[in-house]
Amino acid sequence: MSTLIKNGTIVTMNAEREVLQGDIYIKEGRIVEIGNARDTADEIIDATNKIIIPGLIQPHIHLCQSLFRGQADDLELLDWLKLRIWPLEGAHDQESIRTSALLGLGELIKSGTTAIVDMETVHHTDSAIQAIAESGMRAITGKVMMDYGDDVPNSLRETTDISLKQSVELLEKWHGFNDGLLQYAFAPRFVVSCTEDLLKEVGKLANQYQVKIHTHASENQGECQLVMERHNMRNVLYLEHIGLTGPDLILAHCIWLDEQEMKIITETKTKVVHCPSSNLKLASGIANVPELLAKGGDVSIAADGAPCNNNLDGWMEMRFAALIQKPLHGPTVMPAQTVFELATLGGARAMGLEEQIGSLEVGKKADLAIINLNQLHAVPSYGSNIYSRLVYEAKAQDVETTIVNGKVLMRDRKLLTIEEDKVMKQAEKDIARIAKSAGIIA
Repeated sequence: MSTLIKNGTIVTMNAEREVLQGDIYIKEGRIVEIGNARDTADEIIDATNKIIIPGLIQPHIHLCQSLFRGQADDLELLDWLKLRIWPLEGAHDQESIRTSALLGLGELIKSGTTAIVDMETVHHTDSAIQAIAESGMRAITGKVMMDYGDDVPNSLRETTDISLKQSVELLEKWHGFNDGLLQYAFAPRFVVSCTEDLLKEVGKLANQYQVKIHTHASENQGECQLVMERHNMRNVLYLEHIGLTGPDLILAHCIWLDEQEMKIITETKTKVVHCPSSNLKLASGIANVPELLAKGGDVSIAADGAPCNNNLDGWMEMRFAALIQKPLHGPTVMPAQTVFELATLGGARAMGLEEQIGSLEVGKKADLAIINLNQLHAVPSYGSNIYSRLVYEAKAQDVETTIVNGKVLMRDRKLLTIEEDKVMKQAEKDIARIAKSAGIIA
């Protein structure tokens, strides 16, 4: 199968950061030619007056929570978890978690996201991963692990042995599925809900299987205090102490870091995922991304989950990532090109896939989106910087076509692998059932 995208403005994100006018020829999932490509292909897409970008990459998503949008507003993190999210996650069944995953995946594809790192809940992870596979999304995913904490409901609390056993079973079933489009990561929720035995064993298993570890760290001051009281160490220092830091560790948030923790993160090449909308909505704080970048840290951008955002829109995350730092550090901090790099190449590095995705280059996987900025909110374009247009002006609804691994997942705003209307109707039914089961009244 070959696809020719013609006459577009190509934002390559290659080493020279070239912006080209021309075509992209795709064959068997990879980019074969860029520039003045051939005239024929199995499928031809006209991108005249449109922008072709590497697909957005979001390395911290909770697909299992998409169904909970609007169910947990105006709470701080620990109350948000204990009072709403944990009871709702514990009430999930196979049908509802599948619906939740498809709901989130549809939103992500329609906004031009082509790759994610996903954290599921304790149970029914098979159903969510099956939905990811059917959608065509590139993903690293894993079941969440929770074997500690008095506040963890019985519906989510698991033993250390069972948590590890089920995680390994899922890994051996799904890691590398569909020619590598799906990968597995161990996903201990955070230090607060995990025993040291579990975390240490996760480190050993991740090394054995050569997979990522995906968790939360230093998102909330209350969380940091609990870690300090229990381990007499700050969060990242504790993760370093037990041997988890390194290039295969993906840490979401990292708002409350001290100098020592920043040094550990940068020296070990631990990956940090910045989730500005979630951090603002939960009143968690503003991560010091400019300082982390200045020290050489690896940072990317993601939306987190629908109930703490309340959307999965990578364009909104880019805009917030740029704007929230300017009152603190001045108007020149976090320029648009830097932010766009975090949303593409930064995400690719977090996933360990920078040689395959994150830029539009010959030989790389064909993960891309076509954007139409011929809209009232993005005109005039005369004299505008293209990265500024993408970060400050573009919206999710400006994405017309999304392609992953050479396969068109959305064309002309129509999803091709997910039945949008059916999923939305099922979501309304499933959340009513789940909320009732969890004892939650919206």
